[in-house]
Amino acid sequence: TMTIDNDKHVVDVHVRSGVYSSDTIFDYLHGYIATRLFSRNACFIMKIDKENIPDLEEMGRLAFERQTMNTVYSPNNVWVQFRSGNSRFGRMEDWMVYGKPIEQLCTGLPLY
Repeated sequence: TMTIDNDKHVVDVHVRSGVYSSDTIFDYLHGYIATRLFSRNACFIMKIDKENIPDLEEMGRLAFERQTMNTVYSPNNVWVQFRSGNSRFGRMEDWMVYGKPIEQLCTGLPLY
């Protein structure tokens, strides 16, 4: 399921698929995306790359298309390359940068 909050500039995506379940927040106000993978008990945060991640209005349009059509053609294929680093729990300074929605999603989890 996807929830778009235009007032707060936040998109919340819930994927319920057993062991592969996840929650993802696109916080356009702060410019970050966070994904919480329940199977890994971890949170992955990345900066929004405006060249590859659709903006808020485009995200809503793509969600509507997907909901109303069986197959959606979109030239926007988004690929993310993950580079592992040192995991750490969020500090107060991190939460100020990432914003409240991501803090609520990832508090108490290792951040990557």
